Amino acid sequence: MEGEGDLAGLLASVASGDRAALRSLYARQSTRLFGIAMAILRDRSAAADALQDAFLRVWQRARQFDPARGPAAAWLAGITRNAALDIARARGREVLTDDPGLGDEAVAPDVLDRLGEAEDAVRLRACLDRLEPRNRESILLAFVHGLSHPQVAERLSVPMGTVKSWIRRGLLSLRECLS
Repeated sequence: MEGEGDLAGLLASVASGDRAALRSLYARQSTRLFGIAMAILRDRSAAADALQDAFLRVWQRARQFDPARGPAAAWLAGITRNAALDIARARGREVLTDDPGLGDEAVAPDVLDRLGEAEDAVRLRACLDRLEPRNRESILLAFVHGLSHPQVAERLSVPMGTVKSWIRRGLLSLRECLS
């Protein structure tokens, strides 16, 4: 694994307009960042688009990177994650809410439906069904639909700390149920 200083140095060079540094950064990080985009989008073509958008943003915003605020690898992952989520939203992959005032109807997440009747899927669904509705919804929004904690908090109109607590408690309950 390359050192954090290497990535930070490359970002500093990119910030000064060094195209070779951008190529080097791409060569070193594109596989990892593509994996992040794939995990969110589950589509190779869309993930490739997200990766391209991410590196365009890196080129444009490299000056904003501050090593005192966190590691370069995390900054790059965040840029990629945001690019992938932007594409997901643009493709209409928004999750419906339970708010009848918005005309939305609650739907079962199609990702879970695709799990089929496998034993693990049945166990997972049973454990999810045992969770408090707010814990289950928070977990599904975060892990199935790829929303960040702030996005889940906004979607559910609750403070972010509450969402984090709901997710943590729900995951602990799921772990206990599945063990």
